[in-house]
Parts: sequence; structure tokens; C-alpha cells
Amino acid sequence: MARKYLKNDSSEDLPTEEEGTVMVEPCWLCSRPIGKSIVLHHPVPKSRGGRDVVPMHPICQQTLIANFTNSELQRHGMDVEGLLANPDVRKFVDWVANKEPDFTATTAKKRR
Repeated sequence: MARKYLKNDSSEDLPTEEEGTVMVEPCWLCSRPIGKSIVLHHPVPKSRGGRDVVPMHPICQQTLIANFTNSELQRHGMDVEGLLANPDVRKFVDWVANKEPDFTATTAKKRR
């Protein structure tokens, strides 16, 4: 299971710029800045041999889980463009593009 939040809530361990602002990678799926809640997601599920993790918004991870099986996620691997080719995921990313980084909402249930 992916770690839901950073190990510690302090930003002491995060890299900073000279001005003192915290630099965090954007969300792997939607490319928006990450807010306070960060999910470290396995693009290839751990059950399928995945080891790499990427930062994501919780709502973005929930959308992937609702739209893809572990086998499908394994086939796509680190290919974000392949995931965005799914019309439901593309519609979600377009919708969430103008939302705040910590925006949350209920997402669709699994369609399996």
C-alpha cells in the first residue's frame, strides 16, 4: 500500500530554494502543485513488482484506482500519457486543473 502522507509533517527534510520556499514535485497525473496531503503512489502496483513511487494528490490516486485494474496499471507503467488517453481520466484531469492543490471531492467507484 502506498504511504498516504509524508513521514513527518515538517518541511525540514524537503529541498528548499534560496528564498526559503519549499520545492515539491508536481502531481504525477495532473501536474498541479502538491498541497499539504501527498500520496506516494506506485505507478506499477507493488503486487505486480513495482518499486518506484511518485507524488500525487489523494483525489488523483483515487481516480486511477477507480478506472484501472492492477493489470492495466502494470501495462501502462510510468507512461502518464497512456493513462490520460482514457476518456474518464482525461475528463477528470481537465476538470481538476483549476482547483486548489488541497481540493478534495468524492470520486467515482470502481467500474469492475
